Amino acid sequence: MGSQAPMVDIMVVFDFDKTIVDCDTDNWVIDNLGFTEMFEKLLPTMPWNTLMDLMMKTMHEKGVTKEDIVEVLNRTPMHDRIIPAIKSAYDAGCDLRILSDANRFFIETILDHHGIKDYFTEIHTNPGYVDENGRVRIFPHHDFTTAPHNCDNILCPPNMCKGVVMKQLLANEGDNTFIYLGDGNGDHCPSLKLREGDCCMPRKNYPLWGVISSNPNLINAKIHGWSDGGDLERVLLSLIHDLLSNKQEKKGGHQSLAKVDFKLKNNVPRPSREVLPPALSVSQ
Repeated sequence: MGSQAPMVDIMVVFDFDKTIVDCDTDNWVIDNLGFTEMFEKLLPTMPWNTLMDLMMKTMHEKGVTKEDIVEVLNRTPMHDRIIPAIKSAYDAGCDLRILSDANRFFIETILDHHGIKDYFTEIHTNPGYVDENGRVRIFPHHDFTTAPHNCDNILCPPNMCKGVVMKQLLANEGDNTFIYLGDGNGDHCPSLKLREGDCCMPRKNYPLWGVISSNPNLINAKIHGWSDGGDLERVLLSLIHDLLSNKQEKKGGHQSLAKVDFKLKNNVPRPSREVLPPALSVSQ
């Protein structure tokens, strides 16, 4: 694990699926273990998390072990610049969090495999764990049958409103400048909660990009798009560098930016402010 600089009042909040990893982890596991047909047949009949828990039960009954699932998760595709980006943000003193509609078991397994779980202060996601019988269990973040999250954003799934979590983070950690990275429709609600001075990083040509493009004025934060892991690294580290520089100028201080500057000198160009196009046609 890297040597973290003193905390710098910047919180970087990552989505996980199609942001840190380059796929949907639920689909990755289902497809690689040969249960796609059953999953697609049942999907119209029940909520996503309920179906995932049922799929884990079915796999367990058919002899699929926890180790089989871990082996598939360890092969989850990830761009080769994601881990350096995470380590550089941590080393610069940022507080890193994950806000994801995946599940804890999948996320922690992947982060452990890459040796980066301890870089994150907190993971907000759907509960997922292995029970006493060796079966993976998956549950919704919000128990929508007894306590719905009551968000009126139609893009939020019933099991998790990321905007509710983001409001809590802002209430508890509001002295930080926030950078939020995401790709999907469910990332729109937390993006709406960001303030002026915060930064929103939607993945280009993914659903969040399309929704923001249709009405960018709804987002108070500065919008900086990215396309792949290399782009994510360039944009994120440049934003962190600029935020640190601005904070130090306001404080009149001269704290070293050597670690971030080093990355910038190694062909990580400073991005210009993205001008979002009109509404994009984006498929799921």
